[in-house]
Amino acid sequence: MADATPVFFSVMPSPAGPLLVAATGEGLRSVQFHRGKMPGPARNEVWVESREQVRLYEQQIEAYFRGELRNFDCRLDLVGTVFQKDCWRALLRIPYGETRTYAEIARAIGRPQAFRAVGQANHDNPIAIVVPCHRVLGANGTLTGYGGGLNTKEMLLRLEGARFRVATPRKEEKRAAEQARFEY
Repeated sequence: MADATPVFFSVMPSPAGPLLVAATGEGLRSVQFHRGKMPGPARNEVWVESREQVRLYEQQIEAYFRGELRNFDCRLDLVGTVFQKDCWRALLRIPYGETRTYAEIARAIGRPQAFRAVGQANHDNPIAIVVPCHRVLGANGTLTGYGGGLNTKEMLLRLEGARFRVATPRKEEKRAAEQARFEY
């Protein structure tokens, strides 16, 4: 594919576990918690392993984990629906060390009833940490689902000095049981 868009990637170590970092000529495309499986390239894309091509992004992520960087200033190559991009841009406006609820994000994008859809957009966020979906909490201020796991979300929020509540195990067990009931 001579006209294919190259997506450069590498897997970097981090305190949150291995991260798959990918970028195009337009900017950072993806930061994912890497579990050994590569994402499939989109049509007209070819993924090329190149630490050199993503090194500037990795350096910012490393500085974030050292507590030296509060605001990422790298260009982003966001790929998603208009709604998803609106949600992700709203996440980018959440200051370091602060949190918001899904309902607050929904109001911020002018769709106050779309808090569940905001949750799905958070779930689909392709640029973890940099597009800070970890800063979004449940309506009662507790940690809710996160692609890197709740322990990772808690670690990121503690790194930033954010205020949040951890749900009691009893509530989490009840929620898991209710969730399992609806999965069929």
